[in-house]
Amino acid sequence: MNHVWPELPPAVIVHGLTHAVAALAPGRPVTLLSAPGAACYAGAGFWRALVSEARDRHPATPCVDILDCADAPGRAFEALAIGQAGLVLLAGTPGFAAVAGAASACGARLLGAAPPALDLARAGAARRLRPWLDGVTDAKASASGAVATDFPVGSSR
Repeated sequence: MNHVWPELPPAVIVHGLTHAVAALAPGRPVTLLSAPGAACYAGAGFWRALVSEARDRHPATPCVDILDCADAPGRAFEALAIGQAGLVLLAGTPGFAAVAGAASACGARLLGAAPPALDLARAGAARRLRPWLDGVTDAKASASGAVATDFPVGSSR
């Protein structure tokens, strides 16, 4: 299975409804990404409710949402069972292939690592949100000081 999701809009890590609403407010395409391992401590139901409420407040904003299941395939299966269409499950996790098969069977997408993301819980992230959503990343960020990638793909968090 291809673990790359190249068409993703810029990802923003959200830790609650306030963050999710803030990420959607600019009206730019965005990927709402849960905090690392959120499926393990908050659960898939919480994530689905949070995303639903935020999208109700900004229905015109193009949005993809991804729930991070860390290394917990059981949480990934639970999320798939309630209709979660985007998941992170760390590649190499026992059971990854089974989750990948289940995700494929129900039309969901699975990533083996979280995409680069702006974490709204970090100091100064709110002011970097618009440039991040506009695609000011890595190389441009170094030159402008506008944005830095919080978690490169495959990093340990």
